[in-house]
Amino acid sequence: MRVSFAKDAYVLGAVAYDPKVVTIWEGFRTWFGSQGLAFDYVLFSNYERQVRALLDGEIHVAWNSPLAWIETERAVAHRGKRAKAVAMRDTDCDLTSVIVVRADSPIRTMADLRGRTVAVGASDSPQATLIPLVHVRRESGLAPGKDFEVRRNEVMVGMHGDHVGGERDAARQLVVGEVDAACMIDGNHLAFSREGTLPKGATRVLSQTGRYDHCNFTVLDTDARCARFTELLLAQRYDDAAVRPLLDLEGLKVWKEGRTTGYELLTAAVNEFGTVDEFVEST
Repeated sequence: MRVSFAKDAYVLGAVAYDPKVVTIWEGFRTWFGSQGLAFDYVLFSNYERQVRALLDGEIHVAWNSPLAWIETERAVAHRGKRAKAVAMRDTDCDLTSVIVVRADSPIRTMADLRGRTVAVGASDSPQATLIPLVHVRRESGLAPGKDFEVRRNEVMVGMHGDHVGGERDAARQLVVGEVDAACMIDGNHLAFSREGTLPKGATRVLSQTGRYDHCNFTVLDTDARCARFTELLLAQRYDDAAVRPLLDLEGLKVWKEGRTTGYELLTAAVNEFGTVDEFVEST
């Protein structure tokens, strides 16, 4: 953990899924300070530790994955509290995942996945595992692990798929014929094609999930500092040279007010697969 030298600092928790995370939050710490808000951050190795830190009051706001949001929401209900999503990126809204097959595959419908092998990301990845698998179940009636084999690529479990290594491994397995289909977020399907992981024209989309949302800033206490943090965040502009490099690193053009209506698909997956039950029961 970092040590905050300002006793009244508003402390954010973030998961260190990539070295750039330090650059991002060091930059925001300086910027918030220039706006009169004492701000600091703590980095965590996984979302479960971050959620516990928020529940225990060790941090004031958590930069949460969608799965961490659900973990928080359900855990605080046990404590008689409510969580709130105060902000999110424009790029966190209305995402989709895809189930991809090789271009020459005989698989034409979701029902054709019966008896096949489907590669996914890490077991706790909303976009590359949980949402696609519940989509397959809903669209075809096929049960993961029963009607078709699921090959999980457990890269950095605990980071909830923020590290895309598991998705990339699934894509590679598809290309070389180790699996019959692979699941990934739509944006990574395009990115893997650009970088050559998926050779041009080598794959096609079998099915696409419904829309869902991704990360949000989660709080339990909406005090004056929270209000100021949110106000400053939402006021940032991409044409401001002081913040544009940080927004680029974090992958957004504008911050939006938080919403929770985009988590229905993930909630359905969590309910079906019991993904967070053990964690919530232990809090």
